[in-house]
Amino acid sequence: MNKVIIVSAIAAIIVIGGLGMYFSIITPSQVSFVTNNPNAKAIPVETPSKFPYQINKEVFDSTKFPSNTILSNEPIKFKSYQEISDYVKESSKNQQQMMYIRDSVMMPVPFATNEPRTDMPTSMREGGTIEEALEIQQRRIESGQAVPSVGSDTSLDSSSYGQNEYSATNVQVKNVDEPDYLKTDGKYVYIGTQNTISIIDAYPPESANVILRFALDVEPQNIENMFLNDDRLVLMYHGRSESQAISEFDFKPYPIYNSKTIISILDVSDKKNPKVISTYDVDGNYYNSRMIGDIVYVLSTSGVDYSNLIVPAITAENTVLYPDVYRFPNPEPGYNFNTITAVDVSGKLINSETFMMGYSNSIYVSEDNLYITYEKNIAPVDYEQMQKERFFDVIVPLLPKDTQDKIKSIQDDSTLDSREKWRQVSKVLQDTYNGMSKEEKDKLFSKIQDAMIEYDSKWQDNTRRTIIHKIALDEGNLKYVANNDVPGYLLNQFSMDEHSGFFRITTTSESFGPRETIRSNNVYVLDESLKIVGKLEKIAPEERIYSARFMGDKLYLVTFKQVDPFFVIDLSTNTPKILGELKIPGFSNYLQPYDENIIIGIGRDTKENSWGGVEQKGVKISMFDVSDFNKPKETDTIVIGNTGTYSDAIDSHKALLLDKGKGIISIPIKTDMASIMPQNKIVNEDYNKQWYGFYVYTVDAGGFEEKGQIQHYAWQYHYGSQYMQPRSFYINDSLYTVMDGSMKINDIDSLDELNSIKIQQTGNIIPYVTDLR
Repeated sequence: MNKVIIVSAIAAIIVIGGLGMYFSIITPSQVSFVTNNPNAKAIPVETPSKFPYQINKEVFDSTKFPSNTILSNEPIKFKSYQEISDYVKESSKNQQQMMYIRDSVMMPVPFATNEPRTDMPTSMREGGTIEEALEIQQRRIESGQAVPSVGSDTSLDSSSYGQNEYSATNVQVKNVDEPDYLKTDGKYVYIGTQNTISIIDAYPPESANVILRFALDVEPQNIENMFLNDDRLVLMYHGRSESQAISEFDFKPYPIYNSKTIISILDVSDKKNPKVISTYDVDGNYYNSRMIGDIVYVLSTSGVDYSNLIVPAITAENTVLYPDVYRFPNPEPGYNFNTITAVDVSGKLINSETFMMGYSNSIYVSEDNLYITYEKNIAPVDYEQMQKERFFDVIVPLLPKDTQDKIKSIQDDSTLDSREKWRQVSKVLQDTYNGMSKEEKDKLFSKIQDAMIEYDSKWQDNTRRTIIHKIALDEGNLKYVANNDVPGYLLNQFSMDEHSGFFRITTTSESFGPRETIRSNNVYVLDESLKIVGKLEKIAPEERIYSARFMGDKLYLVTFKQVDPFFVIDLSTNTPKILGELKIPGFSNYLQPYDENIIIGIGRDTKENSWGGVEQKGVKISMFDVSDFNKPKETDTIVIGNTGTYSDAIDSHKALLLDKGKGIISIPIKTDMASIMPQNKIVNEDYNKQWYGFYVYTVDAGGFEEKGQIQHYAWQYHYGSQYMQPRSFYINDSLYTVMDGSMKINDIDSLDELNSIKIQQTGNIIPYVTDLR
């Protein structure tokens, strides 16, 4: 149950339960709250049989109420490990996250159960700074020392494919590449699965084949994040390390497991003989990354372990490097280490910094800035303060005047402790209640409930906010710029955008009441220092955002409850305003521009059922004409399958191929055979057969026209295939589709099959045994 609901219920029981008790009555009585909603059911409340009812003593001691902005724009750099440790201890005490913290001391590797690694440092306190290591790293790269390789010495000529026309990863921001498990340069395709990299000679299609498959010397896992930059392949994947620690005043070491983000840079100019250029182990779980030019920025996160503090470090060869660690002046209820690491595709580590902040939710990256966002956390002390604020600011003013005066006198008495104050206040409340008639009590309860609902809604609006941190990026250099927060929560990365120096963000605000959840949606415009300079709030009440897409000075927004409102919002000034609105059945989970006048939506068709609810049907592709911003139109639609039909493009934009130049849409579809076959051809077994493949359409400003389907699988029971997220791309006039271990190549116009490759079952397999670290 939502935390705020629990707190609200407890506070209501404490206060109204106290009011609802006759001093002379021993058995519980039933009291019904009166509401202003004629359709709402009465809510019976059983009042306690004993008085006074106890409340946490902090309700009279706490004096701090959460403010809108909890952070300062100036981060503070820690000077030492000890300073970080002391701050974490104090933070833990202040936020009541634990009773005490015991220090741990890292012990040498001989305590470990496995063979010690001779190339690794044995203590947290060994190693140097980033700056001290850069010169050594660069000398090593230039000299080619310790560069392991795999395979034979035979090279393939790769000079003849430079003029091929091909599609790259579907990204949000031009010139800002996003990671994926599949990358192509228009001739070769690189695919990462588990701990294996496959290199495919993909063009021409008739002779396409797997050249090489090699495994990384890591635990089997999915390698899902890569960048390709000319002949450099940058891999990011998860790893872990084990070290030993002895608690303070203890004698026996015990293992500590630490998650790592591993960044490996490979030279793939020789397709049969890839070489590892550099490998970096960054403490923390891989979260996300972007490539701008020749620089890859990697964000890794790790929770702050209050009992065994491990400050993020980077292991490179035989050196441990410690990024600078920053915090912000105002504390947060929970901390996370967010480490940003910048590496050049040449293999050089450029920079790394760690910020203590909340748990990252979504990031947005432009060519110049990185924005890290997360939901604001509320400390337990703030919930306790909320109870006090609500009691004195909402409930007490509704009580009779003489009761208010008595409570104020008790509260102002400095000779009483909090427990005695509440005992006396509860006595005043019970006396007040005993002197009321039933009608007076019912009227009072109704007023109190309505006032509490209004207060709780405003309090939740104030506390459920999204925090934004802005960090400037410049050729690998990082510079913290500013932070702020806005009401509501984000849907995903497409809820954010940067344009002409302004940062724009759209959120959904949500508050929970005893009878309903109250929702609305907002748009905020922030300047370069993240000050809010414009806003549009309470868009589409009772609905939430399903998709958003910023395009220049316009925002296209889809919300949903019963129908799909498609909004066109003007952002040409610092006063956002709605220009046009279209209501249609269904909703779009993802919006992608075709051009400046046409938006393509991918989502679900819907139908109202007999109970008044909404039933989701098949996958829906919509074309929106926004040439007239005041009157957007849905000019064409396609619905694929039925209720059980799904497309990965709904949740991952990288799964969709939409190209205006080729006039093509390729969308992955997973469904049962019965949902896509003509009704007169369905047999019973078709309901149990799954169909996995791609639907392909021609597209222009006039609408869609189906080309056909590319089937990858159709089976009743299927085992043993290698899971791969569906992807489509083209090279010249050939359409390539990848799904669950197979690649199919078809003519882009006729869809005639040109070739088919089982990725995991072909190619020269080379076991990669070199330790990359």
